[in-house]
Amino acid sequence: MIIGIDASNIRFGGGITHLRELLAGVDRDVCSFDRVIVWGGKKTLDQLPDKEWLVKQHIPLLDGNLLKRLFWQKKLLTKYAKKSCDILFVPGANYSGSYRPYVSMSQNLLPFDYKERARFGFSWTHLRYRLLELSQKKSFINANGVIFLTNTAQNVVESSTGKLPVASSIVPHGVLSVFLQKPREQKDISEYTKDNPFKLLYVSNINYYKHQWVVIEAISRLRERGVPVSLDLVGPAYTSALSKLNDSIQKFDPDGDFVNFKGSVSYSSLPDIYKNSDAFVFASSCENLPNILLEAMASGLPIACSDSGPMPEVLGECGVYFNPEDAKQIEKSLYKLISDKKLRKKYAELAYNESLKYNWPRCAEQTFSFISEVYNEVR
Repeated sequence: MIIGIDASNIRFGGGITHLRELLAGVDRDVCSFDRVIVWGGKKTLDQLPDKEWLVKQHIPLLDGNLLKRLFWQKKLLTKYAKKSCDILFVPGANYSGSYRPYVSMSQNLLPFDYKERARFGFSWTHLRYRLLELSQKKSFINANGVIFLTNTAQNVVESSTGKLPVASSIVPHGVLSVFLQKPREQKDISEYTKDNPFKLLYVSNINYYKHQWVVIEAISRLRERGVPVSLDLVGPAYTSALSKLNDSIQKFDPDGDFVNFKGSVSYSSLPDIYKNSDAFVFASSCENLPNILLEAMASGLPIACSDSGPMPEVLGECGVYFNPEDAKQIEKSLYKLISDKKLRKKYAELAYNESLKYNWPRCAEQTFSFISEVYNEVR
């Protein structure tokens, strides 16, 4: 069996990490295929591992703009697939060509979450998510198989598409081993001071559904109660959401006493950032699979987490929860965690052990096994 992979929509970020680690994690004694062909742009292919069974085919059109990439996928991909492979895998979700069989994959939940999409108001971003919903919905319905990252994600997508008339599988991503750090010894909150505060970390892009400003208000409340705590915010900013963040900082921390907005940092620096923090807070209300939450779990941090979306499915009973839009609830959950070092120790150890289930060899085995099952069923 020869598997073709369309990497036309995979250019940076989580998509590249997934494809790179998926291919690197393959165990040839377990995964039953003869060869894998990846069609992509040069920058994408350069980041993929070198394997004797992997053919990285450079498509110059895919180095170009969106229109060129759409032309490739609409007009040329089917032609390439018919000549070269037995089944097509489309991890970028969108495929409108005539080649069969193919397996699609859902990695972006915002197009299907109407409440979260509405946060962007009347904007190009809102329109783009609506168009993505329509194109991905068609791609999923016409596929021979669809991979979801969580049960929650499948339920949200099928609330739009209806029960998909095709095979499906839940295959979560892995977490990179560089993030694995066993939980550290927990200190009593009395050992922290104004000059040496308890360091909370929130890694994520600044966006409407991430609710960083609500977290800032909650921490402001904690500090009014005398809890010596600070907040590090790490991640790039969505332009108009940044304005909302700055307004919140000006309101609750005008003197810069406890909010440290670090912006974008290199991915390679993240393990040390996790390592130098005391606990993690995650206030997103929309995720497919929260990879950042997995990283925090693997980093051995006690976690206070949003109760929305797939977060409880992933974190389970390994942390404390809150409504991400309610500052009082966030304050209450954070106080419960920060004030009890035994509870922090318990949750940090539970979360670390839970994170070990999310590894890339397992993801690779489950992904290629499902593709093989779909191929054998069609054949």
